[in-house]
Amino acid sequence: MAVPPQLPALLHAVNALLRKRRYHAALAMLKGFRNGAVYGAKIRAPHALVMTFLFRSGSFQDKLWAILQATYTHSRNLACFVFTYKGLCALQSRVQGDTYQVHSFLAAFIGSLLVFGDNNNINSQINMYLLSRVLFALCRLGVEKGYIPEPRWDLFRLFTAVVWGLVLWLFEYHRPTLQPSLQSSMTYLYQDSNVWHDISDFLLYNKSLPSK
Repeated sequence: MAVPPQLPALLHAVNALLRKRRYHAALAMLKGFRNGAVYGAKIRAPHALVMTFLFRSGSFQDKLWAILQATYTHSRNLACFVFTYKGLCALQSRVQGDTYQVHSFLAAFIGSLLVFGDNNNINSQINMYLLSRVLFALCRLGVEKGYIPEPRWDLFRLFTAVVWGLVLWLFEYHRPTLQPSLQSSMTYLYQDSNVWHDISDFLLYNKSLPSK
């Protein structure tokens, strides 16, 4: 099939536009939206696939719809947040004539209120994922800046023991406080392993198959 003669000229014009520095901020917002959508889908789709087929009941169609809905929500939210964040950062820099560290915080603060403020499973998972990374990073920053004395030995083993001790205590005695997906995972590991009837649901299956 012959290439339309207008296509090379159109591609040349588009590439020329993309290289113009005057449009860089707006184009960065668009690419940020694109990258947010793609990354959100890549992260959520396999996670939703595994968790849905492991722990969710219902028909195949219901499970497929749940996977698609979770993937779409994660992808959309992340795309919208990146777009908003980059736009607000560019706006602050333009208004003040320079870029400051506080711009990043304010842009993310406002963007998250607009995009991630709804209390649902997807947003909760994203926020908790970030929280653990933020706490780690703040501790490292505190040591780096001298606000926290550098430990004389590796505290990772102690950190691990405290985290696992707390999560199992919460699961055993305050289960509703944990996120539903974590409850499902821990129920499979620590509760379902207490029940069996014969070799089939002891070794082959988690639970015995329904009798016909």
